[in-house]
Amino acid sequence: MIVGPLDLAILGLYLIVTAAFGAWIGKGRRSAAQFMLGDRALPGWLVLASIVATETSTVTFLSIPGAAWKGNCTWIQLPIGYAVGRIVVILVLLPRYFRGEVVTAYQILHERFGGLTKLVASLLFVVTRTLADGLRLFLSAIVLQEIAQIPMAWAVVAMGLITIAYTWAGGMTAVVWTDFVQLVVYLGGALLALTILLGRIDGGLEGLLDAAGPAGKLVAFDFGFDPTNPYQFVTGLVGGAVLSVATHGVDQIMVQRYLGAKNRAHASWALGLSGLVVIAQFALFLLIGVALWKFYEDSGRSFTKPDRVFASFIVEELPTPALGIVLGAVFSAAMSTLSSSLNSLSTAFANDFWFPRVRPRAGERERFRTVRALIVVFGLLQIAVGIAGQDLPSSVVDSVLSIAGFTTGIVLGVFLLGVATRRVDERAALVGLLVGAAVVSTCAFLTALAWPWYALVGASTTFATGCLVAAFTTRSRPGSAS
Repeated sequence: MIVGPLDLAILGLYLIVTAAFGAWIGKGRRSAAQFMLGDRALPGWLVLASIVATETSTVTFLSIPGAAWKGNCTWIQLPIGYAVGRIVVILVLLPRYFRGEVVTAYQILHERFGGLTKLVASLLFVVTRTLADGLRLFLSAIVLQEIAQIPMAWAVVAMGLITIAYTWAGGMTAVVWTDFVQLVVYLGGALLALTILLGRIDGGLEGLLDAAGPAGKLVAFDFGFDPTNPYQFVTGLVGGAVLSVATHGVDQIMVQRYLGAKNRAHASWALGLSGLVVIAQFALFLLIGVALWKFYEDSGRSFTKPDRVFASFIVEELPTPALGIVLGAVFSAAMSTLSSSLNSLSTAFANDFWFPRVRPRAGERERFRTVRALIVVFGLLQIAVGIAGQDLPSSVVDSVLSIAGFTTGIVLGVFLLGVATRRVDERAALVGLLVGAAVVSTCAFLTALAWPWYALVGASTTFATGCLVAAFTTRSRPGSAS
């Protein structure tokens, strides 16, 4: 399909305005602290919007409808678990972050165990976040490729450079404000696409529900238990909750938002309410997927990759100017996550690696320039991952979430050792981390265990091993109490 000039103009205007807005809202930030945390003055409603927009990438916008198109609505069980996990974060971990001048989540580990534990945990974040968000960049570039009919590598580079530009210009303040704008845009675009879809289905919403019910497309809960099936209630509730504690409790990309809030109360209610918003949002995207199933069943068209179903509908079926608006929504979902990723990666690397180890006496001006330079470095790395992502053999959404659960659970286990124990020292914590990594690697590569369980396996193995090592070494020390 050839995209009309009006649609291209709407999309181009949106991208230009977003970049300009990000640069304008972040102007005057000339210190590293202001750039990384937005002066610690962000209101709760803005933090809420940023949390939701950050965890809603193009993976959500395109792949979740694809999952419902292919199967049913059992994906909704996972965000229910995500909402439960946020409550644990609010009660257990947030109080720790608001003691003292914390800049990264991993400073807590330094205070409890030592510098090596902090470095290992931060390194896991840096590596896995770069990989996961590079894959998200690839998925967002699919739409650009469809529009412009250009090679995938060019599309990835174009998307990556746009995101690098406004993140570099405005820092954390620019990121959270553009997150808010992008949240409004992509939700509005999704609702517009759903409205048009329903208008193309005989009987509209009622006709869709009449057809989808008997076909099993509206099934939302599966109360069976199969550890290899990621879309069952127990897996969603337990596995999703633990994964959420890990991703929203010890992952720098989220912790940085709480640290930028006015105070702990603003951060707490923003995080709690975000769980409800995410459930509603998943329901919207799943309904779009069911509508896509009905639309393409009636037309007789089939697809080999679920990730491309919604993208194809957008570029082939939407009229002007709806096409331009929904394309803007797709790019909003992509850039909200990627800009947050670049900001948190640069913050973590600068504060956990570069300044303490390489430039401990760096002045404020040098710190500011370094954080900005790291945004460019990590942006280029994500572009490289995105280009490689086109050869990925499995569903992009499962691959991205597998990476997240693979390592954040291990880091969560170390955090729990620090929060819930007193005898565990750095050696025991690191042994626990290594054993946790080995066990979850075995589960991921040698078993059929569903990916939502990875975080639970990693966290529990790391915690249990750390406690056992501490108990054994304490008893074995000369002069220890028997």
